[in-house]
Amino acid sequence: MITKSNKPNNIARRLLAGCLLFFILLFMAFSFDVSYGEKKMPLGSVIRVVCSHVPVLGYGLAQDVPELDRAVVWGIRVPRAVLALLVGALLAMAGAALQGLLLNPLADPYTVGVSSGAALGAGVATMLGLAGVAGGYGVPLVAFIFSMGAMFIVYSLARSAGRVSIHSFLLAGIVVGSFLWAMLSFVLALTAGDPAQAQGKIMAWLLGSFDAADPWGYVRIAAPFAIFGLVALYAFARDLNVFAMGEETARHLGIETENLKIIIIAVASLITSAAVAVSGIIGFVGLVVPHICRKLFGPDHRVLIPTAALAGATLTVLADLASRAVMPPSGLPVGIVTAMLGAPFFLYLLKAK
Repeated sequence: MITKSNKPNNIARRLLAGCLLFFILLFMAFSFDVSYGEKKMPLGSVIRVVCSHVPVLGYGLAQDVPELDRAVVWGIRVPRAVLALLVGALLAMAGAALQGLLLNPLADPYTVGVSSGAALGAGVATMLGLAGVAGGYGVPLVAFIFSMGAMFIVYSLARSAGRVSIHSFLLAGIVVGSFLWAMLSFVLALTAGDPAQAQGKIMAWLLGSFDAADPWGYVRIAAPFAIFGLVALYAFARDLNVFAMGEETARHLGIETENLKIIIIAVASLITSAAVAVSGIIGFVGLVVPHICRKLFGPDHRVLIPTAALAGATLTVLADLASRAVMPPSGLPVGIVTAMLGAPFFLYLLKAK
């Protein structure tokens, strides 16, 4: 029997066990992802190259590794893997928070319409040739702006008499998302036959990839959002636990439910927008990962959010590795890999619901 005195210890044990498990899996996945490629490199050499960039600790560790290998590992493979783990963590955290807030196990980060908004933004930016503006970050910047705009529209439609209805929010997300996808189809029609192959670039972005022109630059964009998202969502994890018992119950227990909705929706939308902006649309991560973590470690969001972040990071790094193994050297679009894994899981959830 769990008493009040040992509940915190139980939560701490589950949190430690979950984080340790997924950290080990993430380390292994990351190491294999970085070592695998057109030119396979020994795992020991990869670790030495990575550690050589740790101040003081790694000084001189990679002197015996050829300079070209060091450039490939640190300049291309490491940032790609880091970007993959950041995107996975962002999507999984957003999915865990939204499933708790919307009281719907089939909710995912794209419920709020950010994916369709980002897709339209990327399409417009590509069509207008804005890829080279803002230091080469024109497409992710416009995609981010459009995705946040889509979230604002969904929120405004769902808000009535000072309150946001969860059911109205879901319906608004579906309606706005459908409209924005229709607008994207219009953009694709306008770019048909474009000599600059804008349509192909838009489609490649929609399929999702970590193959960025400036991978370290994209990492610097995504990393602050991942840190902010983890801190912000964890700060409201206890409130999400209470909200899971029902909105009326949470209100009676002193939770400012409307403020909680605003905060969780805003944070989840923000970090999802950041993920989509730097990688394109990579589906099912935010749907599948929270369910796996919930099955393994329970529904407490104080455990669920950190473990989901690590598990999501592990999944996307493995998906990146699988994509390059299936279609070397550039790789199959990562969004296809996650869809092939996630679609059967979604059907299982739908059947079990």
